[in-house]
This record gives sequence, structure tokens and C-alpha cells, in this order.
Amino acid sequence: MDLTTSILLSAALILASAFFSIAEISLAAARRLRLRQMADDGDLRAARVIAMQEQPGHYFTVVQIGLNAIAILGGIVGEGMLTPHYARLLELIVTPQLAAQLGFVASFMSVTAFFILFADLFPKRLGMLQPEALAVRVVGPMQVCVTLLKPVVWAFNVITDAVFKFFGVSVLRDERITSDDILAMTEAGRQAGAVAVQEQEVIENVFELETRTVASSMTPRDRIVFFCLDDDDAEVRGRIAAEPHSTYLVCGRDIDDVVGYVDAKDLLTRVLTQQPISLKTEGLLHKVLIIPDRLTLAEVLEQFRLAHEDFAVIVNEYSLVVGVITLNDVMSTVMGGLVSPLIEEQIVQRDDKSWLIDGVTPIPDVLRAIGLDELPHQEEYATLAGFLMVMLRRIPKRTDTVSWGGYRFEVMDVDSFKIDQVMVTKLDPSSESFTA
Repeated sequence: MDLTTSILLSAALILASAFFSIAEISLAAARRLRLRQMADDGDLRAARVIAMQEQPGHYFTVVQIGLNAIAILGGIVGEGMLTPHYARLLELIVTPQLAAQLGFVASFMSVTAFFILFADLFPKRLGMLQPEALAVRVVGPMQVCVTLLKPVVWAFNVITDAVFKFFGVSVLRDERITSDDILAMTEAGRQAGAVAVQEQEVIENVFELETRTVASSMTPRDRIVFFCLDDDDAEVRGRIAAEPHSTYLVCGRDIDDVVGYVDAKDLLTRVLTQQPISLKTEGLLHKVLIIPDRLTLAEVLEQFRLAHEDFAVIVNEYSLVVGVITLNDVMSTVMGGLVSPLIEEQIVQRDDKSWLIDGVTPIPDVLRAIGLDELPHQEEYATLAGFLMVMLRRIPKRTDTVSWGGYRFEVMDVDSFKIDQVMVTKLDPSSESFTA
């Protein structure tokens, strides 16, 4: 076989191997959601790729048969293609016997390098960059190959399925998409510029509704503005003027004796019609939704939906009021700084390595701001103040510090046992994991 024929045959083998490499990697890397979108737009080839992904056994068997057969043929052709030419060149400086041996090695390395570069690395990288586009192009020829090699494919698949069964491994591809998968996709989209930072934040917040407790978004007990049932007209008007809200809790003897709530718009209507305000007026009070403090925000949304309410009182296991929450509070948690820029004031970044954070800031917001994945015993608290109490095992005092995960949390201000501000500072990697 002359040199020209050998080169043409090797080039054909490289192209065939590149085809099978692209077919293999593109099917594995093709995103099912993107393929489904292409199929919905009328691309029948995308539907065939999806079918192949669901039952990829025959497809990959053909790929491996093709790749291994081509590798063997490439070795046979390449062994004699360049060896004589390398040997003649090397005979100028070494003995003929040594030149023949070195020529074989040089020929083997040259052919192998061409196969690695053009039959493996380049096509596989191309398949990773454009998996869906290439998968729909090769699926037709691959189906022809599957049909032609059906007897051989069947035999290999029977043996492979037997091996899988012996080891208890499922042969079906798991197509379930988890929240982690979606978050990883949005992170990749943000890095690529396809998803805005604010959009990614909203998506993350939506999934956090399943893990955030109601305490992370509620108005705590000490900040609740409420009326007593016996408050007269002047007291109600004065409190509304001093602390305007859309909804007010109404209690009996104290805040734990909840009797209902009143809408500010109903009070405004009475003011505009020059009617006296009495909280005992029939129809003015609404029955309040009571929920436990262990619910997640997703469960709170479901409670609002079932009760057709947008305001709820949160109680602990002792039936004491710990806070109130509205539908707007939950939505503000989802939208973050997009609609509630004042929330961002809870976390003020002073420089690249320090943050001044309000003690009532929810833990997910703290983690996102400083770049930590988690904090210890995270199921035991909902806010930064709770973290410090759990770690110190007492009520923190001013200048108390906790170091964890390369960060120091220092209590800067305490008001009547309430942690107002905490300074979070990034430490050197050599710092201890925990100190108090």
C-alpha cells in the first residue's frame, strides 16, 4: 500500500472515529429540557434523541463497536504507513537495524497523536460545546448503524444487562431534575451572562422557601403594633398616626390574648365617614389565622391559600405569640432587594473582609452575603442572633466573639439582651475553627 493510499485510509478512519466520538459525547451531554423545547418547536430529530437517551444501550454499544474497530484498523494501517519513511531518514545517522526500530516508534507516535487530536479530543470538545445541535445531526446515521449491527448489538446488550443485573445496577437513566440541578443551571447562566444576578437571587429565594422557617421573615413579638380591644377612639387614631401599617393585631388583656385583626382600610373608611372608631364594632374585626413557629415559608403560603388570608399570628409551643407575618413578608423574602431595598440595610459590607449585620438577619441572607455554605447546628436557629446564642450557650454580651469557618462574629451592640449589631470579619486560613 503506497503512502497516498495509507494517508487517505487513515484520514477516513479518523473521520469515522470522530463521528462516533461526537455521537457518544453529544448524546450524553445533550440537555433534556433543551431537546424537549426543540421537539416542541417541530424538530422531530430532537424527539428521536430523547428516545435514545431513555434507552441508550443499543446506541452506546454501536459507538463502542465502531470506536474499537476503528482503533484496531488504525493501528494496522498506521504501523506500515510512516515506518519506512522514518527509517530511511534515521539511517542517515544510525544503523539500519536501530533506524527500523526508531522508525516504528516514531510512526506509532505520529499516528497515535493524530488519532488522539482529531478523532478524540477535538470532536469530544466540540460535542460538549454544542451537544444538542450535534446530537440531532448524528442521530439519523446512528440509527442506521444500530439497525445494521442489530444482531451484534443484541448479543452485547444481553451480556451487559446480565452484568448490570448481577451487580444490582439499574439500566434506566434517572431523568429527575432536582432543585440543586436548577440552581446549578442558573449559576452557570449567571456566569455566562444569560441570567441576571437579581434573577438568580429570586430563583434561589424561591427554593429557600422550603427550608426557611417562618421566623426568618416574621415581624418579631417586640416589634408588633397591636390594639387592645378596649382602646378608645383617640388611642387607636394616635397609634395609627405614630406607626402606620396595613394590618393591626387586636388583643384582649395582653398580646398573647389574640382576638382578631383589623384592616387599616376599614379604619380609614370610618375616619372618612366621620364615624367613631370602636374595635368592638360588629364586622370590624376579622378572624385571625394562627400558625405554629415551626412552619416553613412554603407551608405558610399554603396556609394563606387554604384560609384565603394574607395575615397570620405565629405562636410557639406554649401558645405565646412570637410574631406576625403577612403575604407581603413572604413575597419580599422571594424578591429580596428588588422590591424591598430596605432589607439590604440589615447587612452593610464595610470592606472586602468585614460586614456589619443586624442580629435579626435570617441565616440564609447572612450565608449568601459572606460566602459561607452553612453554619453549625443550623436547624436550631433562624437568625444571626440565634446562632450566637447556640454557639455561646448563653445570652451574648457586647464584645463576645465566635469564630467559625474562617470568620469571626463579634457582638457590637446589645440592647436589653437583644443583639442589635454583629461585626463579621473574614479571618486568615490559619484561624481556629471555633472560639468563644
